[in-house]
Amino acid sequence: MNYFLTIGPSQIILILLVFIPTIIALIDILKNEFSGNNKIVWILVVLLGNLLGTLLYFIIGRKQKLPATNKTS
Repeated sequence: MNYFLTIGPSQIILILLVFIPTIIALIDILKNEFSGNNKIVWILVVLLGNLLGTLLYFIIGRKQKLPATNKTS
């Protein structure tokens, strides 16, 4: 039997701890406005930085979002 490609509970937990925060950060970046090219920069940081990039976004990047404006027309 070849068990090389089987996924165990520890791998599933690792995947959840890395990919779910990354997806949440990407959704948050795409839904909000940033000044200049900050949106593109944060997308690249999160995608290329893996867990560290995601943590940096949640610590630093969320403070850089522009305030939401109410568009009632």
